Amino acid sequence: MSLAVAANENLAQISNYLIYSSMAVYTLAFLAHILEWTFGSRSKVARTAAALTAPHAAEAPAVQVRGKGGTAVLDKPKVVTRSATGSRDVPDGPGAAGGDEQGDLYGRVAVSLTALGFLIEAAGVVARALSVQRAPWGNMYEFSITFSTVAVGAYLLLLALKKNVRWLGLILVTTVLLDLGIAVKVLYTDSDQLVPALDSYWLWIHVSTAIFCGAVFYIGAAGAVLYLFRDSYESHLEAGRTPGRFRTSVMERLPSSASLDKFSYRINAAVFPLWTFTIVAGAIWAGDAWGRYWGWDPKEVWSFVTWVAYACYLHARATAGWKGRKAAYLALFAFACWIWNYYGVNILLSGKHSYAGV
Repeated sequence: MSLAVAANENLAQISNYLIYSSMAVYTLAFLAHILEWTFGSRSKVARTAAALTAPHAAEAPAVQVRGKGGTAVLDKPKVVTRSATGSRDVPDGPGAAGGDEQGDLYGRVAVSLTALGFLIEAAGVVARALSVQRAPWGNMYEFSITFSTVAVGAYLLLLALKKNVRWLGLILVTTVLLDLGIAVKVLYTDSDQLVPALDSYWLWIHVSTAIFCGAVFYIGAAGAVLYLFRDSYESHLEAGRTPGRFRTSVMERLPSSASLDKFSYRINAAVFPLWTFTIVAGAIWAGDAWGRYWGWDPKEVWSFVTWVAYACYLHARATAGWKGRKAAYLALFAFACWIWNYYGVNILLSGKHSYAGV
């Protein structure tokens, strides 16, 4: 065995250790998020803030407080308005910690552990790339570990940009653990070189953008799921019904349905042009590799179906009659098409894109 081969095998083993280590750290982050939601509660200050931002306070005048040094004017709290015209105005919840210092501490620990898990997993992806001396997404295992890395990275980037997305942390680390568990137990393949059709610089362009789009589409889908739950909760309150204590505790700490609806729409709209580029880049690559730009291969068909589904969602979302729940269902259908294109097409269907390695 040459030194180069031995070095590559060692790098592959290091990659495996790093992926398993990242799963351990993500598990700790998951537990910290559970503690954040469990022990975080709406403090007196948070409840007072919620009361001030209630719909009846939207029209209240500014509050003036006189002191020895003069008069201080407190502006009215900002009220988040529901997307659908004519619907209720609902403020955002205080977050997973609920305004509680202990809950906030657990939340900060969870985010720190998530960042650490991201760094370890990213190092595992890099080690995998070095072990094969190519882009680390030549099969489903490599695609999966890179996908979860990008998803966590996108979440951390939103946090770094001061976006209110910490409520996404528990869902994110849960699904990342599921993704990595499937990757290491079902999809794992030893490090190997690419089949000739994949040995192209287009692998860096086409597949990397597909991974990024899928990871961001996932975040948009998570927002759509939570929107449906929050919207149902708000409808119950509007109808005069009293939800259970657990449901109330969770739902009142999430952003309003309006905020979740806008979040999902903006995420999907931002990445849709890149998904369009992904399909175009794949067609160009197919022309170089197989001598035709489009052949209605199962992967090509479902990539196009996914594109059409997201195009319909964005068009419907921009139409007044399709805001809200209908648009959310369509967004989830579009993401389901993306998931089927990854798992279903790769494993169950055969075609020129059958590089799953399973």
